Amino acid sequence: MTLLYQIVTAIHIVVAIALIGVVLLQRGKGSEIGAAFGAGASGTLFGARGSASFLTRTTAILATIFFLTSLTLAYFAQVRENRKGLEEILQEESELPPVELPAGEPQKAQEVPKVEP
Repeated sequence: MTLLYQIVTAIHIVVAIALIGVVLLQRGKGSEIGAAFGAGASGTLFGARGSASFLTRTTAILATIFFLTSLTLAYFAQVRENRKGLEEILQEESELPPVELPAGEPQKAQEVPKVEP
């Protein structure tokens, strides 16, 4: 479980850094006016609109992976917390002294008084 936790954490960190980079590469809403006056948008690697759709799609994919790794890490944390609590309970039970019963004849169970309505 520890190895899987470390792998998911590494993927989560790489995806988070990539997501930040892709978001910073995107143009803001106000940048379209510069492209309208010939700011060189047609000379880009992906074409005039190709980079916007590519970056938007990449952002969506990275955000989905980030969301899934976040849920997976939250699940691992919950499982780890439950296991830790179970180990503490078992440790407390093993530290209890053994119960000694008095020697002699066995005791009768006490009768429960009947309550009349």
